[in-house]
Amino acid sequence: MFNFFFKKGISAVFVGLCISLLSCKTDPESTDDRTVFRYNESANITSLDPAFARNQANIWGVNQIFNSLLQLNDQLEIKPSIAKKWHIDEDGLTYTFYLRDDVYFHDHYLFEGGKGRRVKASDFVYSLSRIVDDKIASPGSWVFNSVAHTEDGGFAFSAPDDTTFVVRLSRSFPPFLGILTMQYASVVPREIVEYYGRDFRRNPIGTGPFRFKYWREGVKLVLLKNDHYFEFDSQGQRLPYLDAVSITFIIDKQAAFLEFIKGNIDFLSGIDASYKDELLTRSGDLNPKYAHSIRLKKAPYLNTEYLGFLVNDSLPLSVESPIFDKRIRQAINYGFDRSRMMLFLRNNVGIPATSGFIPSGMPAFDSDIVKGYDYNPDKARRLLAEAGFPNGKGLPPITLSTNASYLDLAQYIQSALDEIGIQIRIDVLPPGTLRELIARSDLNFFRGSWIADYPDAENYLSLFYSPNFTPAGPNYTHFKSDKFDALYEKSLGIVDDSIRYELYREMDNLIMQKAPVVVLYYDEVLRFSQKNISGLGINPLNLLTLKHVQKK
Repeated sequence: MFNFFFKKGISAVFVGLCISLLSCKTDPESTDDRTVFRYNESANITSLDPAFARNQANIWGVNQIFNSLLQLNDQLEIKPSIAKKWHIDEDGLTYTFYLRDDVYFHDHYLFEGGKGRRVKASDFVYSLSRIVDDKIASPGSWVFNSVAHTEDGGFAFSAPDDTTFVVRLSRSFPPFLGILTMQYASVVPREIVEYYGRDFRRNPIGTGPFRFKYWREGVKLVLLKNDHYFEFDSQGQRLPYLDAVSITFIIDKQAAFLEFIKGNIDFLSGIDASYKDELLTRSGDLNPKYAHSIRLKKAPYLNTEYLGFLVNDSLPLSVESPIFDKRIRQAINYGFDRSRMMLFLRNNVGIPATSGFIPSGMPAFDSDIVKGYDYNPDKARRLLAEAGFPNGKGLPPITLSTNASYLDLAQYIQSALDEIGIQIRIDVLPPGTLRELIARSDLNFFRGSWIADYPDAENYLSLFYSPNFTPAGPNYTHFKSDKFDALYEKSLGIVDDSIRYELYREMDNLIMQKAPVVVLYYDEVLRFSQKNISGLGINPLNLLTLKHVQKK
C-alpha cells in the first residue's frame, strides 16, 4: 500500500486523511504550528497528585501542573510564587505569607461557570493539612514535622483572611522556607480533590503553567498550555511559551536514546551505561559527531555518593570490626584516587569528593574551608602501621556491601586498597535488600547515597545527628559526637544564613576528621537537548521546569 501511493501519486483518500489530522485539535502534536516539548520518562509516572510527589518522575509531572507558596530559581534561591512576600518572626516560629490575588485554578466544570476559581489562603490550609492527614498516607507527611499543633490536635496552619496564610512551628527550623518549595506543598482545590477522591492522581487541577489534558498510563501523557497562568517574563509576555508537553514512557533507555537521536524526543536527562560511550568522550564532553544537533548542559547535582561505616561500638557487628578504629577508616579514605576513578569509570560525570559530605552545588559548600581526603597512599600506610597493622599485616578482610550498579566502583576501590595492604571483599546485594539491611544496622561497610530533599545542608548533616539513629532516622552509620550534636542543635536556632553556614562547615569538618564515611563523589546533572530548544535551565536539584522553554 505504501509503495502504491508513491508510484501512483497521493490518492484522494490519503489527502482526506491528512486534512482530517491537520484539522484535529484534540492532539497537540497534530499541527505543525503548535510547539510541543517531548520527553521520555522511563521510570513511569504513578501519580499527578502533589501528595504523592515522592520520586523524580512524579515530581517533574507535578511541577508543570501545580504551584506552591514559594519556588526556587536555578541557583537554589528562594523566590516568590503564589506568595508575593513573607515575614518570619524574630523567634523563627511564625511564618506569615501574603498571597497574590490573581492566581486561579485551571478551568473545571465543578467551578462556577466552568472557569477557574481564585486561590485563597484557606486553600493552603487545606492543601498542607491534607499532606499530614493519616487517611491520605502521603509519603511527604514528614516535611511538616516542625509545624506546631493546635489545641484540637491539628496542625498550626491558619488563614486570617483570603490573602494571608500563617504557619506556626514548634521549634525554630531555618530550612522551612526551602521545604515550602517542594511539590508536596503545592496548592490544590478542595472541591475537586473531594470529588475525585483517590482518582485525583489522574485528574489533577492546579494553578501551574500547564493543565492536564490526556493520560494513557504507561503510554503517553499530554499537558496543554495554561492560557491564564499568572507569571510573565521580563518583557511582559505571559508564560509559558510552549503550547504543550508530551511525555512518553519508553522503559528501555537505549530505545529512548535512539528516539532522541532521531529527533523524536527533545530532551534527555542523565546518562545510561548503554549509550554513555556513544554520547560522551572519555573526559565527559559531548561526542563531537553530535555537536551540530545536540546541546549538553552540566551542573552540580545535590547527590553525595559515599561508603558508610557502622561505627557504634554498642552494636554487635561493630565490636569486632577493624573499621571501629578511626585510623583504619582514614586509611581507606586516603587509599584510592577519586579523580582517576571518575575519569575511567564515570567519563568524568561527577566531581571527585575531596571536600566534605555536603555536596558541590549546595549554598553552604566551600572546598577551601572543608577539607576531606585526597589520594595519599603513604599516609594510608602510616595510619595502618599506627593502628598495629604495618602494610596491612594481620588486618582481617573487610566486607563492602553494594548493589550491581556500583560494582565497578567497588572493584576499583578494592584493587587500589589491596596495594596498600587492605583486603576488601565485595558482597553484591539486590538494591531493596541492601537498603533494608542498612536500615536495620546489619552491615558494617556499605555503599549509600543521599539526594537532597530541600536546598539546605541540614538535610545532609541530619545523617550524623545521634537522635536520628536508624531506624528512627537517617543516621545509618550510628555516628555519635556530643560536639556535633551541640553544633547541629545550635544551627537550628539561627535564621541568618551566613552564620548558620559557618556552623554547617564546622560540622562537616568534624565528620571528615572522625571518618564515619568515605565520600566518593558529588554527582552532576546532565541535560541533553535538541538545538532548537532554548530556555531549558539546569539546577542542582535536577528539577524540570518548562515554563521558560521555547522551541523553534
